[in-house]
Amino acid sequence: MATLSLLRLHGIRMGSSRFFHVTQRLAAVNKSNLAKLRKQTGFSISNCKKALEMHNNDLTKAEQWLHAEAQAQGWAKASKLSGRVTTQGLVGVHIDGPVGALLEINCETDFVARNEQFKAIVAQAAKECALNAAICQQDTLKKEFISEEQLRDMVVSDGKTLADHLALAIGIIGENMSLPRAARLIAPNGVQLVGYSHPSPPDATQLLGKFGAILALKSPGTLTDVARQLCIHVIGMNPKAIGSLDDPKAPNSDEETLLVHQEFLTDPSKTVGEVLQEENIEVVDFIRFECGEHKNEE
Repeated sequence: MATLSLLRLHGIRMGSSRFFHVTQRLAAVNKSNLAKLRKQTGFSISNCKKALEMHNNDLTKAEQWLHAEAQAQGWAKASKLSGRVTTQGLVGVHIDGPVGALLEINCETDFVARNEQFKAIVAQAAKECALNAAICQQDTLKKEFISEEQLRDMVVSDGKTLADHLALAIGIIGENMSLPRAARLIAPNGVQLVGYSHPSPPDATQLLGKFGAILALKSPGTLTDVARQLCIHVIGMNPKAIGSLDDPKAPNSDEETLLVHQEFLTDPSKTVGEVLQEENIEVVDFIRFECGEHKNEE
């Protein structure tokens, strides 16, 4: 997760002049370097000035020091807030070719869950989770569930762990956060992955919401909008298994847990099984996350 790009994107101000403390003799600051460092990092002018003073206007060393101090303060803040309950949050969905990832990050309040900085962190973490998958030649779909401990230890593209990035986010935003779980689907040739999140604006470039789902589908032709509708159905109707048309139906249709026997959410006059036959689609597998549901299962 590129902390630098996130800070630059959102113009994050890393605290007041109390953020860093310096006791050594300071060098005069080159104004051009100060402007460059401020633009590159997004840190406050006072902190950029202090970093350049300490490192004799060396831009590289000043930037490295800024990030190290920010990370240290993030860990300190994370430790201080670690006992606070995290009941809110978001599910991020990311699909990159044959790999799809669902990842949940929890925070303390719905206010932070709607914060653009928090959304960017969830989206980037889901992307890193997908990129971290080990892809190899395989004939069957691979399904992986990733624990909190595994997520925290996951090394991402900048060489840091997700735990490092979460601690930095806690220091920036000021609320406790947790990484409870993630899951991945890794598809073989002939299987396509489709994802959806809810609620999700029509023009959303990132799939983030209180609910998320990824479906693995087989079809001889190009998938239509029905694939997206199937994702919406899985989120809304929460099937427990795919099932087959030969499996017995539940006595009450409202209590049906097999996907193929459920009334299709987009067109309740048909079952999902009937829609799949009409569209010549096979559901190979699916994953569905609801933010916070893991806490009810503990």
